Amino acid sequence: MPLPIINRFYPRACENRLPINHPEIKAFRAKFFTAALLNFVIYVLLFFCLFCYLYGSLFQQVPRTHNLHVLWVDYDGSIVGDAVRNAYSSLQSLEFPSLIERSASQFPTPNDLREAVCNSHYWAALFTSPEASANLGLAVAGLNTSQYNASNVLSFIWNEAKYPTVMDSAISNNLHTLSDVARVSYIALNGTSAFLTIPPNNSAAISVFTNPWILTSINIKPTTQGTRTVYNTIVIVLILIEDFFYLATINGLYAQFRIYSRIAPLRIILVRDTISLTFTMLGSLVNSAALWAFKANWHVSGDQFALNWLILWLFAHTNFLAFDVFTIWIPPQYVSMALVTWIVVNVSSIILPFSLSSPFYRWGYALPAHAAYELLTDNWSSGCNPHLSYALPVLFAYEVIGLILTGIGVYKRCHYAVIMEETTKEAMRLRVEAALKLEREHDDLRPDTGEPSRTTTNTGTFDHDDEASSRQRRRIESNLEDLDSQIHRMETRASLLSNIGPTFRLIGSEDQ
Repeated sequence: MPLPIINRFYPRACENRLPINHPEIKAFRAKFFTAALLNFVIYVLLFFCLFCYLYGSLFQQVPRTHNLHVLWVDYDGSIVGDAVRNAYSSLQSLEFPSLIERSASQFPTPNDLREAVCNSHYWAALFTSPEASANLGLAVAGLNTSQYNASNVLSFIWNEAKYPTVMDSAISNNLHTLSDVARVSYIALNGTSAFLTIPPNNSAAISVFTNPWILTSINIKPTTQGTRTVYNTIVIVLILIEDFFYLATINGLYAQFRIYSRIAPLRIILVRDTISLTFTMLGSLVNSAALWAFKANWHVSGDQFALNWLILWLFAHTNFLAFDVFTIWIPPQYVSMALVTWIVVNVSSIILPFSLSSPFYRWGYALPAHAAYELLTDNWSSGCNPHLSYALPVLFAYEVIGLILTGIGVYKRCHYAVIMEETTKEAMRLRVEAALKLEREHDDLRPDTGEPSRTTTNTGTFDHDDEASSRQRRRIESNLEDLDSQIHRMETRASLLSNIGPTFRLIGSEDQ
């Protein structure tokens, strides 16, 4: 847009501009660029560290796959189990889940395996069915091909609701690979003798021989819907951003209506907590409703919806309180840094299971996002992630500490709000006194006749002040500048101490 057109819309934008070499510009130019450079460096370093932290949580994910332990029980005790062991020996590496073999006496039935997976003792459980090798041998010999069930040989139990994208790639895909390699191993171990037992022209027996089994998946909670990929990322980020921006709006409302200097602190605490609880309750309700609206074929019940709502409500309110603590106790210039750091470290704690991240990141057990995701996973899979013993205490600890610190913070803000108003009144009084004093001293500079002597030239009319009067005027101006600096320092200090945090203007409000 051409400058003349812009100037027509904003005609006063260029009025009273100082030249770049003006003393006033020179006075603050160095401070301006120093502050700009300092913040430039701080923010670049902060985001560099945050990027490193985030990428570090994902770094070397595949080589840590061996930290995912899969329980292996051989109920068959014959050649099929041997084929699985041989297959695992060939696949065993840092990039493959660790197969932990246990005896059938420790886990007598597949239900015991399911409980072990459900209780998060293992990421999955692989097992052979009893008499699987014998039934397979009979089918290859053509004796029971009609009754033979290829899906009842090798099975695995897993819970897809726990980090579904990770479970699909690291558990399900790798166990299918193990099954495929085990089939090849079975033929290598038993191929010659089994082939000799196949009846001539028996296609069913040949089919069993070439494809002895199909790996069966027993999925505790199938989670295949597309939205599952954002449950531990965008959902959490949006909840945190929603809390922060509404907090800033509430802070703006309290500043606009001068609540902290008008209302009793205890009443402010009660009203503020009621507002935050109501807001996070409704926000979590619509969040859960949206999640259920796009759940596709995910089989979750109404009871799970209610628990999902309550978990998100608790998580949202703890973060609302955490952000309020930031705005109360952290200097204003660092609040934005605290906000983005809080978001990154929380999300990094749930992008991947800790088994696939560096051990350093396990301090994330203490973060509310990780605790909330553990509770959500437990709810979605009907109790098959029982980490409530630490997840609930973590969230409630944030809740209790947040309520205490924000309550104290209200008293702090009320205290400094009164100081701020007193400072404003004192600044106004000093300005009025200075104006009156200036007027009196200006009158004193006039001649006794009451009118100053004047000289008229072709460039204008000037008062004749003697040298003493000029010195007096300069002294007055210097005193006024000192007074302005003193008042500015008073107001700045009072404003920093009052610190109600980031503020946004409330829609539909009027100045009070």
